[in-house]
Amino acid sequence: MMELYQHFRKEEQPFIDQVLQWRDNVLTKFTPQLTDFLNPREQLIFQSLIGNHDELQWGVYGGAEQAERKRVYLAPFYEEIHNSDFHVTLLEATYPSKFVTLEHRDVLGAFMSLGIKRGKLGDLIVTNNRIQILVASEIASYVIMNLTGIKQAGIQLEEKDMTALLSSEEEWEESSGTVSSLRLDAILKEMYQISRQKASDYIQKGYVKVNFRMVEDPAFTLQEKDIISLRSKGRSQLQTIEGKTKKDKWRIITAKLK
Repeated sequence: MMELYQHFRKEEQPFIDQVLQWRDNVLTKFTPQLTDFLNPREQLIFQSLIGNHDELQWGVYGGAEQAERKRVYLAPFYEEIHNSDFHVTLLEATYPSKFVTLEHRDVLGAFMSLGIKRGKLGDLIVTNNRIQILVASEIASYVIMNLTGIKQAGIQLEEKDMTALLSSEEEWEESSGTVSSLRLDAILKEMYQISRQKASDYIQKGYVKVNFRMVEDPAFTLQEKDIISLRSKGRSQLQTIEGKTKKDKWRIITAKLK
């Protein structure tokens, strides 16, 4: 087990244990396992642990192919997997954009204030007069009843067929570069074109999140598929670590939300 852990971060060990528990449940009890919505890093960990196991099959679904957050369904090899197995529900509301401006963070904040854990929420799409929320089906009716206002806007969420899902207006801009190390401050410097000292200051002030958790250590090591957000400067992802150059620098591919 220790050999397995060494490929991942210490704080990822509970999630690794959970994935292995799901695997064992399917192998020994033949009971399919449905996860909450996983972020891209968690999906990568799941994939690397389960891989192409002869006795298992699994799928991911978050409403759309390009969804960031997805539920995983793990089943015995003989079972067919359908979108309905993931129990993802699309909720939609309109709001008066003439009078109030809503952003992704406003909707997320209102959702989190209901006391529901983040794993029950998939992607959010916010346009200039419409909100769409992908949620775990088991909490859909609770959300409809309780999420009735965001900022000054009163809203009425309704369940919609998945064919009504809007394509996300988020655009990611890819770029490649080299960094001296995979430390958070070094990669933040490259992603946002700021000085390393400035990057370090932002981190220590609590302005930086990695996979939606605040990280205050500039030396924190990043790994593939990590999502990084810097307050007021948006979100980025470390997509690929391509290896080292002859000058011993790391070649990386990153993407930044436009």
